[in-house]
Amino acid sequence: MSIAILGPTFQDLARNVNRNISSLSLIFVGRASGYLCGSMIGGVLFDCMNHFLLLGVSLLATTVGLFVIPFCKAAVLLIFMISVIGVSMGVLDTGGNVLILAIWGDEGAPHMQALHFSFALGAFLAPILAKLALGTSVSAENHTEPAFQPPATNGSSADSALLFGLPDDMNLLWAYAFIGTYIFIVCLFLFALFFKKSSGQEKAKASAQAYRRAEYHKTLLCLLFLFFFFYVGAEVTYGSYVFSFATTHAGMEEREAAGLNSIFWGTFAACRGLAIFFAACLQPGTMIVLSNIGSLASSLFLVLFDKSPFCLWIATSVYGASMAATFPSGVSWIEQYTTISGKSAAFFVVGAALGEMAIPAVIGIVQGQYPDLPIVLYTCLGSAIFTAVIFPVMYKLATLPLDRQRKANRKSEDQKSLLSNSELNDYEEENEGEDAEKWNEMDFEVVEMNDTMGPIVIEHSGNILMEPTADVSTQFLSSTLIFKSSPVNTGDSPVKHLARSVEKRD
Repeated sequence: MSIAILGPTFQDLARNVNRNISSLSLIFVGRASGYLCGSMIGGVLFDCMNHFLLLGVSLLATTVGLFVIPFCKAAVLLIFMISVIGVSMGVLDTGGNVLILAIWGDEGAPHMQALHFSFALGAFLAPILAKLALGTSVSAENHTEPAFQPPATNGSSADSALLFGLPDDMNLLWAYAFIGTYIFIVCLFLFALFFKKSSGQEKAKASAQAYRRAEYHKTLLCLLFLFFFFYVGAEVTYGSYVFSFATTHAGMEEREAAGLNSIFWGTFAACRGLAIFFAACLQPGTMIVLSNIGSLASSLFLVLFDKSPFCLWIATSVYGASMAATFPSGVSWIEQYTTISGKSAAFFVVGAALGEMAIPAVIGIVQGQYPDLPIVLYTCLGSAIFTAVIFPVMYKLATLPLDRQRKANRKSEDQKSLLSNSELNDYEEENEGEDAEKWNEMDFEVVEMNDTMGPIVIEHSGNILMEPTADVSTQFLSSTLIFKSSPVNTGDSPVKHLARSVEKRD
């Protein structure tokens, strides 16, 4: 809402500082520069400060800027305040992505989609709020050079004499005050979270989280930088120039061209909302592939049928829907393979911001030189081709170490199985050798016992006719039973022969 409110109120702000629209175009440069600085500063600070505190401070600065902007009567002061809001938005954009990943990690895909859906929802609601709050204002036709561009001396003296003052249209004040109040309430919630959770708990939680670093960490970040550069550049380019393209190249009326622009952002916001539920059952990589296919097909359809209004309506709807889930899915996808710190998030957010700045500016210049060609559509098709090619390269680099690890694990498992089989065979052979040694030892013991019992047998055999046979038979039968019950007595040992001879004698 803070970013999108500038568009519908730009004419009123120009009239408020007594400037025309063309001379106040530096306001967008100031906001973009502040956004880049905020992204880089936020990436550094998020690695060493409490996340809730930093987000709360950034939103507090946004609140102050929104309340001050309607009172600005000098162009320099207005550009400065817009730049301050750009810095805080850069911190918020970087920090929001990092905070989602820090809280939910690999399971944060639906929450990431919800975060970026809120951006689309705010961009959709801010112009509606501005129109309802502002009502009818002075038309752009009155913003001419003679009427609103005073001489340099008078302008500078006026700027130095009056920096602040009530706006000419109080509805401008109420619109910015409403959004500023809403952001201040959100800011209070973030400060409440900061005071609730101490820094010690945050450090303990951060140390407990698993830290992953891909083998090609820096290469992946550079490729993601380029991926977001072309994706966001194509998104902003089409959203910014589709109205002009439809009226000048396709011959559509202004009402139809405005509807074409609205359906692009409408399907964009709607599919970001649906992506919250799709992210719960689909992997981020799958969603990126589907988005790339839709963007490639719809942009090719736009190029082939650039003169047909019906085809423009269908292709624009599909293109807006396809572009919706790409950015949050890309952030969730890279988190699966490497940990995203504040600096890493700032790196690819800066890439997205540079694409948002550079590509529309270059396309505007080229389109002016070649007015008969649909340069906007060619840009969208080229960006779709680039993103469709670069993502498989990123995927291969991210999964290449995992493939190597799987192959290494498979080899180690095979080696372990072979080693376990050989050890089992060795163990069985050792057990067989030990069993054989035990059998031999027991056989020797039996033989020794038999040798000791030999004289007793001879002595008793000499007295068989003299003494009763019951004693002898009982003695030898008992000994025979003992040897038979023993587990050693399994083969033809001397004890068996002895027992047989006794039985014969009996």
